[in-house]
Amino acid sequence: MTFSLRSRQVYLPGGPRAATVTVHDGRIVAVGDYAADGDGPVTDLEGLSLLPGLVDTHVHVNEPGRTEWEGFATATRAAAAGGVTTIVDMPLNSLPPTTTVAALREKQAAARGQCHVDVGFWGGAVPGNAADLAPLHEAGVFGFKSFLVDSGVPEFPPLDPAGLAEAFAAVDALFIVHAEDPARLHDARPSRAYADFLASRPAAAEVSAVDTALETARATDRRVHILHLSAADALGSLRRARGDGVRATAETCPHYLTLDAAAVPDGATEFKCCPPIRDAGNQDRLWGGLADGTISLVVSDHSPSTPHLKRRDSGDFAAAWGGIASLQLGLPAVWTAARERGFTLADVVRWMAAGPADLVGLRRKGRIAPGADADLVAFDPEAVFTVDPAALHHRHPVTPYADRELTGAVRTTWLRGEPTGGPARGRLLLREDA
Repeated sequence: MTFSLRSRQVYLPGGPRAATVTVHDGRIVAVGDYAADGDGPVTDLEGLSLLPGLVDTHVHVNEPGRTEWEGFATATRAAAAGGVTTIVDMPLNSLPPTTTVAALREKQAAARGQCHVDVGFWGGAVPGNAADLAPLHEAGVFGFKSFLVDSGVPEFPPLDPAGLAEAFAAVDALFIVHAEDPARLHDARPSRAYADFLASRPAAAEVSAVDTALETARATDRRVHILHLSAADALGSLRRARGDGVRATAETCPHYLTLDAAAVPDGATEFKCCPPIRDAGNQDRLWGGLADGTISLVVSDHSPSTPHLKRRDSGDFAAAWGGIASLQLGLPAVWTAARERGFTLADVVRWMAAGPADLVGLRRKGRIAPGADADLVAFDPEAVFTVDPAALHHRHPVTPYADRELTGAVRTTWLRGEPTGGPARGRLLLREDA
């Protein structure tokens, strides 16, 4: 099948311009001038922008084993509705966790036939599985996640610094690290006050753990990626390490860029995540880290659970599961805040499409260029809407964005040239597909 899409604002690797994009058999085959005759039927998007499909490399799907929290069908339907055409699934919260090849095969079997977008997989590095890392890498995972602090689930325990070094040395791969230092954390007492929870996870815990991950990468000459950076105090460590030649990158998340600790209502446990949402001054500095490239991507860390585990009845932050559900809303949330700060939609595309694709080496994703997959999004950057939880596609409509006014709406998402919303056509990706 061949067709063309035309827009006055096509977000290409070199920046936005008027163009006609031609698609054949699921791939982009040409990017021509706006007035060029495209092959096959031509659809003019008129006032809509044409973006590359977003790539979200930080998603907790939780299937198999905890599918009542989230599953491949619901998570990927939400992704497509939010303009995300590729996700990479985290190795924990599913049962079994993806720490062996056998567990990867179970997860792939669970996902097969259910996915509305393309899905890749991370492996996990936990105590005692260093010998499993090379086989997992050969089997196609994109790298390995580890925690330096309790993950919240007993089957995915944290690594101490020696264990992290052992894992890094075991295979030449990308390592992604949840960086909080347990020695710098404080016990969270039962409380409905967000400030009490925030005090239990200070910025110093992130800074210390980021330093540990960077020093381990330096000693082993491995690539390291810092997950969901919330503490701007760690930006200096990242800049210095990169200046010294350490192959280090970092991400942050929409909630750290858009939500303010001071505005979290008492008992609103839908705002709880680890590391936590911090104050407005810290948020300003995270935006500065995006502006100067210290932070290179923005991904969701979509980590939902049941309303019961969120303790919405009691509103006790200490007891509630820590995770934000935002997979469907990341693009408008980030765009709303970015435009207010003087950033452009091209910046958002770089952070949420090209950046994550480049992190994991998916050369055919996250960009509108000949040879790339025709993963595309028709986006209205001026549309204003109020988040209605009933319109969300993930399994549980629990989100801190409920009733929030956002700007920017996804009108159509194409996966390899076909509109999403129908049968599940997502593919399972392996590292060799990169």
